Amino acid sequence: MTTAAFDTAQTRDWMRRFAASVYATEAELTELDQKAGDGDFGTNLAAGVRAAGLLLDRTGGSVGSAKELGVVATAFLDEIGGTSGPLFGLLFQALSRAADSTADPGGGLTTGALAEGTAQGLAAIRRVGGAVPGDKTLVDALAPAAAALRAAEGTPPAAALAAAADGAWQGVRDTASLTARRGRASYLGDRVTGIPDPGAVGVALFFASAAATVHTLAPHLPTA
Repeated sequence: MTTAAFDTAQTRDWMRRFAASVYATEAELTELDQKAGDGDFGTNLAAGVRAAGLLLDRTGGSVGSAKELGVVATAFLDEIGGTSGPLFGLLFQALSRAADSTADPGGGLTTGALAEGTAQGLAAIRRVGGAVPGDKTLVDALAPAAAALRAAEGTPPAAALAAAADGAWQGVRDTASLTARRGRASYLGDRVTGIPDPGAVGVALFFASAAATVHTLAPHLPTA
């Protein structure tokens, strides 16, 4: 494995593990969202990775990491309803654009591209959704992931993504004590106190899946 960049195969393996993580935890995501949202987050995220997988299968051979991520972005932006689909699509789109502009001659996904793409994705999501850190949304996991990636520039992508996953999971745990100020959860008041934000969990799943499939959320969430 190169230490300079994720090549097409490594990026696709990441996307496949992300899909496997979503499928494995779909019921847990649904249960969380039934407590703090519309109850459809797990279903929508699973539909997104399923659509992305079908589109990726059609691309065939080595097309570059930017193209891989662009295909995932298209699936989430064009084919998935609800609030979460477009927001995740913006993140994947920003990562694709950053990978496309990387100096890596093989079209791989460098740590610099990961940092830039995640930062740009965070900015786009904040611009579209209006959320800021502390609002109990996916931004609360994405912001620390972006900061971790920026701090890890100069290290191999696998190590940088592990740091991003750690930051995102901590952000997830932190959302449990926050008062929701965006989305349906904002109407539920104290009833969602102690419940992590499902969108934040989805972000953490994405970064954690760079290393391995996540089979259950329990070890990563705050204990009751």
